[in-house]
Amino acid sequence: MHLGHGISVLFPFLTYSCWCAPQQTCQQGDVLLGRCRNSVIEEKPTCTELNLGYCNDMEYSRTMFPNILGHRSHYEAESGAEYLLLSVIHGLLNGECSPEIRLVGCSVLASPCEDDKMIKPCRSTCEALRKDCFHAFEAIEMAWPYFLDCDRFFASDQEGCFDPLVRLKARQELALSSLSPEEPTTIIQFTYTSNTQMFSLLKRTAAKCSHVSNVYSIGRSVEGRDLLVIEFSNNPGHHELLEPEIKLVGNMHGNEVLGRQLLIYLVQYLCSEYILGNHRIQTIINTTRIHILASMNPDGYELAASEGHLLNSWTNGRTNAQNIDLNRNFPDLTSIFYRNRRSRQYRIDHIPIPDAYWFGKVAPETHAVMKWIRSLPFVQSASLHGGELVVSYPFDFSRHLQEERMFSPTQDEQVFKQLARTYADAHATMSNNDTERCGASFYRTRGIINGALWYSFAGGMSDFNYLHTNCLEVTVELGCDKFPSEAELYPEWKRNKEALLSFLESVHRGIKGVVKDTEGNVIKGATISVRGIRKDVTTAEDGDYWRLLNPGTHILTATAKGYSRVSKRVHLPQNMNRAGRVDFVLEKVPVDPDIGYHLFPTLDTWDRFDPYNQFERYSEQDVEGGIERQEKPWWWSYFSQSGISPPQWLLRNV
Repeated sequence: MHLGHGISVLFPFLTYSCWCAPQQTCQQGDVLLGRCRNSVIEEKPTCTELNLGYCNDMEYSRTMFPNILGHRSHYEAESGAEYLLLSVIHGLLNGECSPEIRLVGCSVLASPCEDDKMIKPCRSTCEALRKDCFHAFEAIEMAWPYFLDCDRFFASDQEGCFDPLVRLKARQELALSSLSPEEPTTIIQFTYTSNTQMFSLLKRTAAKCSHVSNVYSIGRSVEGRDLLVIEFSNNPGHHELLEPEIKLVGNMHGNEVLGRQLLIYLVQYLCSEYILGNHRIQTIINTTRIHILASMNPDGYELAASEGHLLNSWTNGRTNAQNIDLNRNFPDLTSIFYRNRRSRQYRIDHIPIPDAYWFGKVAPETHAVMKWIRSLPFVQSASLHGGELVVSYPFDFSRHLQEERMFSPTQDEQVFKQLARTYADAHATMSNNDTERCGASFYRTRGIINGALWYSFAGGMSDFNYLHTNCLEVTVELGCDKFPSEAELYPEWKRNKEALLSFLESVHRGIKGVVKDTEGNVIKGATISVRGIRKDVTTAEDGDYWRLLNPGTHILTATAKGYSRVSKRVHLPQNMNRAGRVDFVLEKVPVDPDIGYHLFPTLDTWDRFDPYNQFERYSEQDVEGGIERQEKPWWWSYFSQSGISPPQWLLRNV
């Protein structure tokens, strides 16, 4: 009887006086990783004041603990890795998706509370945020934060939810409505970019524009930094038939930093404007494969940047970490050209690298760039430097050793002059007669000059491009100040933007085509010659070729080992704004030993690249001097040194 009475009293107590803990959302694996914790709640939670420093700008002032993640108090939430991530996310992502990530994260850590009830953030807001910002986390090799799992911690509109971005969206719409049509739509932060920031920005940009861009590494510097290239194409990662490939290289000399910054800005501009529907940018990217190496010498830049623009001398940081001037480190093929140019028994294009070169000191940056140049059918290139205001073009090495300044033209003198003119004339001041010239005088040539006529040096990258491959490269000197102040970066971008775009467009001149046999098979390595220009180009893997030519009438001849020779007359009109197409069909013929097949690149000559593995052996000796590849990403120190349990959930391989 007493038992029955006790039961009759106890049940009402359980029904009306006890509250049960909310449904546990933490799975056992999440607890082990430190993502959240399950706990037994003994007291019914009520609304409390929102008092989290990085979340105090939310449009509500009351929240509830325990929160969705199981944090039982303000202190516990502030002590967690989730809150620390929100406090540093702006810097980690270089301002991208900020403050959206923080606001949505705060709506999970400290959800709004009304009438002692928690209101979850909206799932639709989370899904939109993930779609827009997932690439930013991918770029820094960070996993999408577990507490932004849209299915687990967010609610649908039907369930009743809160949009933490509604006020921010309203402000953004108001700001956009106030912009005039003339104002720029692409926003670029015109500041200097550290190596870490540059790597992150390139990866984020490629992820943001993944349909038209891709990031790849061509090698590492002496100190182990990646030589990162970003490409733009409507089919990134692949060569498309008859689509020309062009490259832009910056920061070859580490203390000449303006070119590096301009290429970083150009990367952002191309991506943003393509998305915004800029017809010109879309046409450039859809018809061209663009490769941009913003920094060829990141180690030299690190030294120059440590001094800053006020203290940096004329030379500190110019060389790589081995004290090698990279623009004197390429094989000297120009001397070979001068020795053999009068003999018909030697090729004077696609000159192979002498074996003796590999027994010298070859920088890893030089080695990486040479492999890159050889691996892709580049048509045109520009290397961005500083210290003058002029565009120079090959040859850079004088045809007479005793002459420091002697006009030394290539077979493509007129084409090179046109390339140089394209950049100089589109630049705001480079071709002006009254522009100050940093102590030199180029006003008579309106901002362009033959390299050896300016000053002679051997082992340059532009001469190597011309004599070893199909590619024509010019050197763009961007100004007197090698390391200008940040205040000058935006004016320099305005001066150079049109020149950079015009240079990209200029690759679509001359002729292009495909060489096949009578059965329709493409012929790789066929040569295309132009009468009067003793510089042949060769066909790529797919049998396609490109030949930069100025307007006029040209006689072209295509031939290949074991095939007939076919010639065609071609007229390029003055107003032609795209390359003309000239295809060739060659017939197989018996090999005639008298034809002179020594003029064709062969496997035992041109393809010999470091045949004795000298570079590999030399590099192995310097491994300890380089920066070891870290197992954890660069941002891990933010958390490992904070005293909290490291958030393994931010590692992508967990």
